[in-house]
Amino acid sequence: MSNAKSVTDASFSDDVLKSDKTILVDFWAEWCGPCRAVSPILDQIASEHADKIEIVKLNVDDNPQSAMNYQITSIPAMKVFRGGEVVKTVIGAKPKPALEADLAEFLA
Repeated sequence: MSNAKSVTDASFSDDVLKSDKTILVDFWAEWCGPCRAVSPILDQIASEHADKIEIVKLNVDDNPQSAMNYQITSIPAMKVFRGGEVVKTVIGAKPKPALEADLAEFLA
């Protein structure tokens, strides 16, 4: 479905919190239509800006602990992490130009 790396509750700390890169975590679920709609857009952004941001996916159904830790109440939810901290949150599926505008500070 997506080229993005999957992270889990078990790998979240190493893959996201301890990374020296800027990481966008896409919190999603298999049954979520808007999540499936935004996935190819995130793949495009990831390939176009691979030097600036890494995009990973976390299935909230399979990894409830991470979803709870970051108060994920609606999906798709995208959180940008830098240095182990959430620096930006984007909620909901959006067209590519809107997502790029939301993420502009990380893609520049």
